[in-house]
Amino acid sequence: MARSSTIPARPHPLTRSKAAIRADAALGKIWERGLTEKPPLEPEFLWAKGSKGYAPDDERSVRSEEDVADFRDRLEILCQSVREEAALNSLGHTMAYGQITSAIRKRHALGKLWRERPALTETPIAPPIIVIGQMRAGTTRMQRLLAADPAHCGTRFCNSHDPLPRTPDTRPVASRAFLKIARSINPWLDALHPFGATRTDEEIGWLAAALSPCAIEAQWRIPSYVQWSEARDPAPVYREFARILRTDAASMGNAERPRVLKCPQYSEDLPALLDQFPDARLVVTHRDASALLASSVSMVASQMAPQSDDLAVQGIETEWQRKLALREERMTRALSEFSGPVTHVQFDALNANWMNEIHRIYSQLRLEFTDKSKIAMQTEHARSATQKHSEHRSQIDGFSGN
Repeated sequence: MARSSTIPARPHPLTRSKAAIRADAALGKIWERGLTEKPPLEPEFLWAKGSKGYAPDDERSVRSEEDVADFRDRLEILCQSVREEAALNSLGHTMAYGQITSAIRKRHALGKLWRERPALTETPIAPPIIVIGQMRAGTTRMQRLLAADPAHCGTRFCNSHDPLPRTPDTRPVASRAFLKIARSINPWLDALHPFGATRTDEEIGWLAAALSPCAIEAQWRIPSYVQWSEARDPAPVYREFARILRTDAASMGNAERPRVLKCPQYSEDLPALLDQFPDARLVVTHRDASALLASSVSMVASQMAPQSDDLAVQGIETEWQRKLALREERMTRALSEFSGPVTHVQFDALNANWMNEIHRIYSQLRLEFTDKSKIAMQTEHARSATQKHSEHRSQIDGFSGN
């Protein structure tokens, strides 16, 4: 299997890095020796840690009773599912503790900001361009090409990871440090999804801050929480999302430019998203189902492997075959009820001639394609072509012999 000298071999979907193995062992020993207490994944304990330093009113802030209750309900069910079903090892337990307390902290920090400056949540924004599609279906490439156009804008990774604006803006530095740690735990990360602290990226961090399952179901085996969430109205999550987007647009000074939004979770929750942005333009990506499943399983397995010792590729494949089918069915139904501008793009067509596809998309959405648009997109395409994500195909091909 051809590979870059900077990326180690990945002979199996559940391969772990040496750094992940060492970190897991070290954390286990620390708890065994009583050097520090293993944090319980109980809602009350996590709430006390995450809300420390904030006032009780920061939880409510500008949020409705329904929105406040939704987050509390999600926290309760999620914690129970993680404790009873995820079978986390020491590293996974630590990562769960960190991610859940981080969501609680962001919830309070944003609430505090909005109590002090409620107008941020009402910032007028240009109608967004939303990329809809399954993960591994070219949604990132499409988002980055469209956001490269100077007439549009995108969400920086560091802003998605930490939605709280600040002066000076230290988020790029913090995100670079975060990505350095993440790459040591998972050295195949950039082959799966090329990251950059200030690169345009999906808004998965904003959804995760409202305890949407999108980020965590790809890391932990939490079927009870996933099923509960799939049956629940996601409207409170997307009301929080809209408040964060309007706040981000105000702080970045780009509210007048269409934001190019993207996250595979949107395909599952499209009606709730469009309730917040009924004037959106949609770009829908498609890919062969078998290739989609193989790539999705590889990505999820890579994220789950460091965090649990009790995993099987077949179980991951079965769950994500179900999940992809559910998202496809929900997306198709929602699109049939949407009367706004929509265009579709095939993964293979984008590979074959991306510029032709861009011209077609702009024409169908009635967007102006300028010389500046072309130059900026060519620069983005050239940048993407030099990155490591092309190696993911080789990894998947190598799995077939195991």
